[in-house]
Amino acid sequence: MDGLVFFLIPLGLAATAIILAVGLFSLAKGGAFAKENSNKLMRLRVIAQAVTIALMMLFLWLVGKGA
Repeated sequence: MDGLVFFLIPLGLAATAIILAVGLFSLAKGGAFAKENSNKLMRLRVIAQAVTIALMMLFLWLVGKGA
């Protein structure tokens, strides 16, 4: 189980980084896309961060438990 969680953590980190990059790029560029999607991207990034942190905490708990 901890192997699966260990594999999912980098995916969560990458997803968070990609969402952040798209959000920053759209804000820097401006325009209609930024106006329509900046809040959605911010919420999605926060959710991705929360899931990644939860996966990290789960991994630490599993490793500490000896699973």
